[in-house]
Amino acid sequence: MSLVLGASENSNNRKRPPLWLEGIGLRTTAFWADALITFKFIGDVLLSLSRLVRGKTAMRGADLLWQLDQAGPRSLGIVCLVSGLVGVILAYMGAVQLQRFGAQSYIADLVTIGGVREVAALMTGVILSGRIGAAYAAQLGSMQANEEIDALRALGVDPIEHLVLPRVLAMLLVAPVLTAFAALVAMLCGWLVAVTIFGLAPLEYAWKSVHALTLPHVLIGLGKGTLYCLLVALAGCRQGLCSGRSAQAVGQAVTASVVQAMVWIVVAASLTTVALQRLDW
Repeated sequence: MSLVLGASENSNNRKRPPLWLEGIGLRTTAFWADALITFKFIGDVLLSLSRLVRGKTAMRGADLLWQLDQAGPRSLGIVCLVSGLVGVILAYMGAVQLQRFGAQSYIADLVTIGGVREVAALMTGVILSGRIGAAYAAQLGSMQANEEIDALRALGVDPIEHLVLPRVLAMLLVAPVLTAFAALVAMLCGWLVAVTIFGLAPLEYAWKSVHALTLPHVLIGLGKGTLYCLLVALAGCRQGLCSGRSAQAVGQAVTASVVQAMVWIVVAASLTTVALQRLDW
């Protein structure tokens, strides 16, 4: 009898999958479940936007104005500061390399095109992911933990239209303005480095910057900045609205929102840059 039991236990052990394979399966299942929640959330936001276009939304204008103030004017200072410092780094490092070939005059082209087309949009998205996206996750996560969102649903109020839509629209509206200011500050700081450190003539640098700054570069930069800010708003609202009901869950939602926004921004930046370069835009 003992031999039969021992044989059956050995056969069960042999049929059990390896632990590493089981771990991969569990992670894949969890990733797919999380992706489905994200797709459903984005679909609900799109439906709310369609109702807004048709004039059937329950969103309040006061909520939108409040979110505009939080995302726009209160974020302008830190966005300009970081973009200016990045412009200094871009101008200095580019000038050091160009100086080896006696091509210091091309610093203006490098800073202008790089700042307007890539740096300003990327820095705006990264900064807002930590300032605005994390705030969205914390606010909505706290409301979820306090069962305020459940109370809205019980009253027949759609949380997407009442809480998410004003935040998303506010980010879409302020994104081009913040990106434009970030690009302008980056160019001015690059001009300061080129003139004071590398001895370029101020008017020559300004003329080259204006000559290099074409409308496609401006539109691409503003479009990228708007896309990155939209991803930040979606990541913050998604993590906050779908968080758990404890203080620890709210903290995890804030961390996840920043990480998710950064990943989405990097992926979007890579795809758009490759696509636009392939199209020769």
